Amino acid sequence: MLRRYRKGQTALEYIVLLIIVMGALLGISNYFKRGMQGRWKAATDDMGDQYDPRTADSSIRHTLTQNTNTTIITMNDAGGYWTRRTDNSFSTDQKTGTVSVGAY
Repeated sequence: MLRRYRKGQTALEYIVLLIIVMGALLGISNYFKRGMQGRWKAATDDMGDQYDPRTADSSIRHTLTQNTNTTIITMNDAGGYWTRRTDNSFSTDQKTGTVSVGAY
């Protein structure tokens, strides 16, 4: 009869031990979260300044090149005349400079 109580006593001890461990983990969860948040903040701060479009200074170089060939051929058999016209054009537009944008 005493053996039956010992098995129950052992199971009860394991349950109590499990409850104590779970309570301890719940108790330190806030400290664990704060520690992880602190590490994430330190890691993002170590990356340096982030891009802010309101305070960016940009260097611009823009080149537009255009080449056009146009050929017009007109043929009228009844009147006996022909028109042949060829237009070639080449243009380049370049812009360089800096743009300062800032709200501060």
